[in-house]
Amino acid sequence: MYKVCLKKCYIWATLSIHRNISRLKRKFVTNLILLLFLNVLIKPFWIFGIDLTVQNIVGDEHYGLYFSLLNFSMLLNIMLDLGITNYNNRNIAQHQHLLRKYVSNIVGLKFLLAFVYAFVCLVAGWLIGYNSIQFHLLIFLITNQFLISFTLYLRSNISGLHLFRTDSLLSVLDRSLMIAICSVLLFTNIINHQFRIEWFVYAQTTAYVITALITFAIVLSKTGRLKWRFKRSFFLAFLKQSYPYALLILLMSFYNRIDSVMLERLLPNGKEQAGIYAHAFRLLDAFSMMGLLFSGLLLPIFARMIKQKDDIASMVRFSYLLIIVPAIIIAFASCCYNLQIMQLLNYSHPELSASIFSILMLGFTGIATTYIFGTLLTANGSIKQLNQMALSGMALNITMNLILIPRIQALGSAYASLTTQLFTAIAQAVIAKQIFRLNFNFRLIGKIILFAVFTVVAGLLSKQISSWQWGFIAMISASVLFAFAIRLFNLKALVLIIRNEPSNNEQQVNS
Repeated sequence: MYKVCLKKCYIWATLSIHRNISRLKRKFVTNLILLLFLNVLIKPFWIFGIDLTVQNIVGDEHYGLYFSLLNFSMLLNIMLDLGITNYNNRNIAQHQHLLRKYVSNIVGLKFLLAFVYAFVCLVAGWLIGYNSIQFHLLIFLITNQFLISFTLYLRSNISGLHLFRTDSLLSVLDRSLMIAICSVLLFTNIINHQFRIEWFVYAQTTAYVITALITFAIVLSKTGRLKWRFKRSFFLAFLKQSYPYALLILLMSFYNRIDSVMLERLLPNGKEQAGIYAHAFRLLDAFSMMGLLFSGLLLPIFARMIKQKDDIASMVRFSYLLIIVPAIIIAFASCCYNLQIMQLLNYSHPELSASIFSILMLGFTGIATTYIFGTLLTANGSIKQLNQMALSGMALNITMNLILIPRIQALGSAYASLTTQLFTAIAQAVIAKQIFRLNFNFRLIGKIILFAVFTVVAGLLSKQISSWQWGFIAMISASVLFAFAIRLFNLKALVLIIRNEPSNNEQQVNS
């Protein structure tokens, strides 16, 4: 009798775990589809219809100045957050009852940090020799960074509550507003003046203000009336918990964003080189948004699974395949058709931009890997290991930039970026394997390598087609079909997850 009861309890527990993992997979997939749909609808028009048009109108030098200042403001924007957003997202996902207490205290802390950040940015700009024009733009970019940081913190509460659909809509609200404002300025004669880069920054500020207010109103609807508190003891205790996250973001910001700043400062024609680098980086940044969407959804899901001691390996494998297969296709397709893509976008230096683009896009596979394993380690609170990895990545990136920029200019920054992204991705995968005792699935690794080789061969063969557009489509189509053929993608399993039907494993347990 005892053995029968024990067996039933084991079956019930196993079934419960499978159902929970399936539910989380369904939540991940359905909300990922919504996120991708919204971002594919909005982001490409912003990048190619607005951002690219602005650069073509104002020229590489003026846009390069803006791009360099933007990245400079982003290098120090960790001072606006100090790891609060990631720590808050993880904590709210695991302890939802803390929402009201945290919001009451953290909003005041965010504004306090904004003053510190602005002061440090302006002093740093003065020390490196920015002029009055640069300071004017920098002040607005500092304001924009605060508004972005504040909105991201507010959204971390929404995603921590697993309100992913609301968060998905908010993720494209700022860009939607910018498109509307910039379209009026760019494509109508309402101003009767030549478009200036300053207007581009002002439009962003307006959109960010509106988005922050709307997001704040949604958070208030979940917390009810709040009493604002400025408790020094809470600030110090909270920052003590979140500062390792802050250090991680700071180090990662340096090896992801310092390239254009170093180009602008180290070269006599630095503004122009930064502008040319921005041509290729714009597309890498656009594709990286896909990985960022994965990260935003996975962090609270991983955090809750770790707390509930669920089997994390299944979710890691599932999410990694969903991102690495498209990443490989995008990376190699970009390499095969780099010049054609740059010419299509009507860039001023298509040959140089194409070379930089190829190098940067190969690093996209590393970025995609980071968004899975880095998110997993963050959800687990393995910040010490991540900081060690990021410090090594920053040192590698800065050293390579110092060596290569004086020799080969913007190409040097591209090689530094590629090396850093691949190094940090491998490091995070190894750290995750050690901490979670993940088994290397050599059969799956072999399939991924085989798929990568097939994609390269498909790309080379597709270039024999007379029309590059048809060749590009043929390469992507063949690669996707091959991914399904070797079962890197399991269409039946995806359909079952979306429909919320039990998989074969669950049916076996249930029987």
